[in-house]
Amino acid sequence: MIKLFTDSDLDGTACAIIAELAFDKEADVTHCTYRNLDDRVEGFLQQNNEDPIFITDLSVNEHVEKLLDERFREGSHVQMIDHHATAMHFNDYKWGFVDPGENQKTCAATLFYDFLLEKEKIEPLESLETFLELVRKYDTWEWEEENEVDAKRLNDLFSIMGRETFKSEMIRRLTRESDSFKFNDSEEMILDLEERKIERYIHQKNRQLVQMFFDEYCIGLVHAESYHSELGNELNKRNPHLDFITIINAGSKRLGFRTIHDEADVSEFASRFGGGGHPKAAGCELNEDTFRIFVEPSFALKPVRKDPERNKLNERNSESGSFYENHDEKIIYIRPRREGEWEVMCRGKVESSVFHEFEDAERHVKRTYHAWLRSDKAVVEDFVRVLPLTKEQIMDRYHTMIKAMLYQEEDVLS
Repeated sequence: MIKLFTDSDLDGTACAIIAELAFDKEADVTHCTYRNLDDRVEGFLQQNNEDPIFITDLSVNEHVEKLLDERFREGSHVQMIDHHATAMHFNDYKWGFVDPGENQKTCAATLFYDFLLEKEKIEPLESLETFLELVRKYDTWEWEEENEVDAKRLNDLFSIMGRETFKSEMIRRLTRESDSFKFNDSEEMILDLEERKIERYIHQKNRQLVQMFFDEYCIGLVHAESYHSELGNELNKRNPHLDFITIINAGSKRLGFRTIHDEADVSEFASRFGGGGHPKAAGCELNEDTFRIFVEPSFALKPVRKDPERNKLNERNSESGSFYENHDEKIIYIRPRREGEWEVMCRGKVESSVFHEFEDAERHVKRTYHAWLRSDKAVVEDFVRVLPLTKEQIMDRYHTMIKAMLYQEEDVLS
């Protein structure tokens, strides 16, 4: 038998598909997570089983690492294949192969396939290579950069079918239709429905998002059990002032970290809590320590409201400035300076910082004050209360009025 320990996600399942195509009934696959991998591998080693061991898309802890090296030194087969940068130290072993990719990002499944091709343990298969390229693009998020929606839809199909059904169907299809891989009409229809379902889910979770600072990062936190990759990516795009999104899954006792920013490395962040992953997608266990750090303080926080989408007066990056508000009823004003710069005013006081770009000022306001853009209705009603003008007059001369007030011009109210 060939023993394979692999991740339970799409990439890890693709590794299982490769193993079953290469070794057929001789492949014994165990799907794991970071939480249970070490116990399962150590339990297998304690059986003194001489079957060859492959570990793909996951890395063991230091204790099991030493046990695997002892096994290898005693002459038994061990091979670890991974693509996460946090596992690079395994390249120090003859049985370790970790390659995140330089010119092109890799995934565990493509590395495993290439390894078995080189060892002549599997035959080249065009449909499998097409399938694996979709897996790679999804796992590395290249699909979004290249708008390769079939890669995302493949993961959606994986989620809909469930791992074992998906694995059986892919093996059947890859072996019977060896010259191509594509979705059938029924799958296309199901996937269209799934996309609409995911969009509704993301909209709901965006309304539940809270934010807080941890160390050097301003992070968003949300409780969710489904669609973690899509959710984390989309929430960060809708809230770009956040360094990354933390997804709390109490059911599976996991924390997921997702970012769209190059300057935030969530794999390094996850490693602080015993986890790992990619620079833009990583995770760790939800245990007593991480519960205390992330869940307890976020419980009392109010969700950050989204910016109004239909404003015509109080708009972002406006020549007359932009008004924001928060749950503490603070009104924050990003106002332009004559020099083409921006400054922030809160409750009549101008902050000392000056920003060269509006986006930098807005990022500061949203991170510091947990604020959102005020609605036109709220801004106009405030002016009606303090100025001898009607609602219609304020709306008609809104930008002229505010710019005149900014530069202290006379006859602004006449």
